[in-house]
Amino acid sequence: MLGIQNYASFVAAIVVFQLIPGPGTIAILDATARSGARAGLATVAGTLLGDLCYMLAAVAGLAAVMAANQLLFTALQWFGAAYLCWIGLQLMRAPRPADGAVAELARPAAAHLRRGFAISLTNPKVVLFFVAFFPLFLSPDSSLLTLAALIGHVSIISLAYQGMLVTAGNAAAARFRRSPAARRLVLRLAGLSLVGFGIKLAISNR
Repeated sequence: MLGIQNYASFVAAIVVFQLIPGPGTIAILDATARSGARAGLATVAGTLLGDLCYMLAAVAGLAAVMAANQLLFTALQWFGAAYLCWIGLQLMRAPRPADGAVAELARPAAAHLRRGFAISLTNPKVVLFFVAFFPLFLSPDSSLLTLAALIGHVSIISLAYQGMLVTAGNAAAARFRRSPAARRLVLRLAGLSLVGFGIKLAISNR
């Protein structure tokens, strides 16, 4: 669809990544539980803006690589498959997650947006992830429309999932934050899924 290879795996992988509790997820849940849905949605907007900046940077680099060197692009595909497996293994071996909640006073929505944006931008591994992830679902002759479709899918699925976190309500958010065992189970299952994706995509890209 829209030139995206392994489309079903692409969508499934994005969903799996969204399910992994990270700094952005914890910030969204914390803002929602402490300050309500408006604060949670503002944090969502901030994290999405930060991710968009990194995706645009990754896509600009990939477009240049695809135009210049097909062999290098193929190497990126293999690197991406290995990187997915590595992330999965790290998640499966991760220690019990600590409670990421931080005491927070009432803040205006703009402050929550800035906080979400800062949390996203201060994670430089995000751009490495997109550079490694996107080539798995592209061909060397993919158009700018396909690159835009990748960004659009990630943004829409991220918005849907993070919006769901906010609308789940303060009680659900608080229970999730206080349940490291549940978060650890999610990490293990997500890790196993990513290893499977990495192996499957490496085989399909041979």
